[in-house]
Amino acid sequence: MSILLAAPAPKSRSIPRGRLALLGIGGFALLAGLTGALVLLGVGLPSSVGRLAGLHGELMTLGFLGTVVALERAVALGQAWGYLAPALSGAGAVGLIAGVPAVGGAGILGGALTLLAIYAAFARRERSLQLGVQAAGAGAWVGAAALLLAGVPVASAYPWLAAFLVTTVIGERLDLARLGGLATRARRQLIVALWLFALGIAVALVEPEAGTRTAGVAMLAIAVWLARHDLARRTVRMGGVTRYIAVCLLAGYAWLAVAGAAWALTGTAPGSAYDIRLHTLFLGFIVSMVFGHAPVIVPSVLRVPLPYWRGNDLALALLHAGLLVRIVGGDILGVPNGLLVGGVLNVLAMLAFVAVSFASSVVELRRRTAIAARRAAANPS
Repeated sequence: MSILLAAPAPKSRSIPRGRLALLGIGGFALLAGLTGALVLLGVGLPSSVGRLAGLHGELMTLGFLGTVVALERAVALGQAWGYLAPALSGAGAVGLIAGVPAVGGAGILGGALTLLAIYAAFARRERSLQLGVQAAGAGAWVGAAALLLAGVPVASAYPWLAAFLVTTVIGERLDLARLGGLATRARRQLIVALWLFALGIAVALVEPEAGTRTAGVAMLAIAVWLARHDLARRTVRMGGVTRYIAVCLLAGYAWLAVAGAAWALTGTAPGSAYDIRLHTLFLGFIVSMVFGHAPVIVPSVLRVPLPYWRGNDLALALLHAGLLVRIVGGDILGVPNGLLVGGVLNVLAMLAFVAVSFASSVVELRRRTAIAARRAAANPS
């Protein structure tokens, strides 16, 4: 479920067990992070999982997404040492869940540093805008992991978590949508917006209010740029999986614009404003990107098909409906249980997405196996 461009899948049809195991660890971090989300929402769960509430943000962004991003980059690199990145971040996530925060934080930081080494290896092959943006994302992951390991709370470190994911997505879109060949003016506009974003994230360390507002302006500019230049504006008119991916992207860009406006207008205001800043970005934008790119990335990483089902549309609709209930109903209007209902719908959306993806892959694999068996029976050697 990576949100980066993967290398072409090898011709072998066997599922690589090592990659599957690493993805499974990322999935374990996802489930733990979602459990922490339910605890934060006030859902009655056993007291034994209560401590996952404090790990929710780190598990979702670095334990889950960090591991799968690192796994995809390791596959693209094609060298055994690259798999140390997802292995370390995955082990770090397990350490956090097991209640060993020092070991967990060190593992996640080690995964980030190894990912930087992967980008250095890529840079020796070629240099491009998209590669530089992706490498900047890995640098932001290093910064976020170091801050969390030093004891900085997620409420203060989240701009760096945001920088990791936002720049990773932008670099991926430059790859997947073939935006690297844009006109000079368009490239400069994006570069200026990215530098402004980086400036805001850096300033937020010493002047959180000014830095957050600056980063918000930059995110708003990036959202407008993506909506204007991404191929999704045209492919949304097509059908099937192509349209589904485009809808995910365009909806995500809309939420990125909302997040940018929220960051710019509310700065570091607590309470509902904080909830809006976080979840319009991490749920509305980032999770939409994950949903949209899984049909492209998962087959490259695991060598398994991930066909489009209508259930994908249901999961996507549930995600955005839940976020609207949470933000508009709970945060803005103060509707009783608005946060709870919206948050639970978001958790269900992600679980539904995983379930639909797994079921569609299994059904397609069985279909292909049956076809191969019939062909073998009709043409015995």
